[in-house]
Amino acid sequence: MNVRSVESLAPGERAALFERDAGVGDVREEVRDIVDRVATEGDVALREFSEEFDGVAVGNIDVTDRAERAYDEIGDEVRDAIETAAENVRAFHERQVPEDWLTDVDGTGRELGRRFTPLDSVGVYAPGGTATYPSSVLMCVVPAVVAGVEHVAVATPPAEQLSPVTLAAAYVAGADAVYQVGGAQAVAALAYGTETVRSVRKVVGPGNRWVTAAKAEVSEDVAIDFLAGPSEVLVVADATAEPDAIAADLVAQAEHDPNASVVAVTDDEATATAVAEAVESHATGRKRVDIIESALDNDASGVFHARSMSEAVLFAEEHAPEHLSIQADDAESLLERIPSAGSAFLGRYSPVAAGDYATGTNHVLPTGGGARTTGGLSVDSFVRSTTVQRLSEDALADLRETVTTLADAEGLEAHAHSVDVRFDDE
Repeated sequence: MNVRSVESLAPGERAALFERDAGVGDVREEVRDIVDRVATEGDVALREFSEEFDGVAVGNIDVTDRAERAYDEIGDEVRDAIETAAENVRAFHERQVPEDWLTDVDGTGRELGRRFTPLDSVGVYAPGGTATYPSSVLMCVVPAVVAGVEHVAVATPPAEQLSPVTLAAAYVAGADAVYQVGGAQAVAALAYGTETVRSVRKVVGPGNRWVTAAKAEVSEDVAIDFLAGPSEVLVVADATAEPDAIAADLVAQAEHDPNASVVAVTDDEATATAVAEAVESHATGRKRVDIIESALDNDASGVFHARSMSEAVLFAEEHAPEHLSIQADDAESLLERIPSAGSAFLGRYSPVAAGDYATGTNHVLPTGGGARTTGGLSVDSFVRSTTVQRLSEDALADLRETVTTLADAEGLEAHAHSVDVRFDDE
């Protein structure tokens, strides 16, 4: 990777970095056809698309029973890792469960509050294809179960031999149903249901641009988490950072997708040069080296030298990355100046991969600048809130003039009457 200066970036280069596009628009029309066919033809369409896109002749779409068997079949080491990761994810998300409350806010009998109830059903997309992601199963299913969702279904791409680790993760996480169906057709099946697949209220989980486009397509009929594109990491570093650690983080995220955005920015020119050189050595010989090299070479990736840490911070905030790594002496104070990030990793010993798998935080995060307006998947994603109010006669009397005055000002006379009718002076 070559080192570029932040100040010299041309408008087109800035657009590639800060206006990252998952390519959803390029496949939207084809995805619409897939979604329509699944909605009308059900299981027949799912089986045809599985043969066309995955090269697999699917027998049973529902493979829930295989998930429990897979748990017993995988090795002890992998099983222990799944259990540990699930435990950590569960513990972190249990701290997020909101509590109902109702209180008399001013002592007059004006009781106000909120109550929280879980969604009744959720569908989780677990990516497959060039890699399997049991970790994504844990990240999506566990928070839904913690939130109290009654029915949690997992859809994962079909294969001649389904990944037993992914199936085991679904079992450990507490999924109620597992289906072997992938891509846009999986999202459509979860949204609208088929003879086998039960429709759900909300679809969550990461995927490629076909999956993302399908989520956009069905979002008028079911809720979704957010539209997420290829993986992203941005490292903010100073002269105290270890170039090898930074380079390893960049390469780790690059192996996800050829369109991944992997970026490092530092105010120290020597560090920038060292990182760029280290990236090449860390990428060499990796099993997914072709994917890694494509990601490192794309226009949304690079190593950048900033004139100051303030310029580096502004660069990071404008980027609004999925994963933000800060490897600098004053990491916490720098984080306060970069609020737009899906998940933050502070210090040399906090690699993004730790959060991907085992710290307990959620790795299903907004990409493409989505962190400017939203956070990652959480228990909040699976509950809805209802505001509650109960007024005594005195409390309503205190509010009577305010309500009727505003109602009259808006020309809504019946609103004012609905208050006045409750008092004897009417």
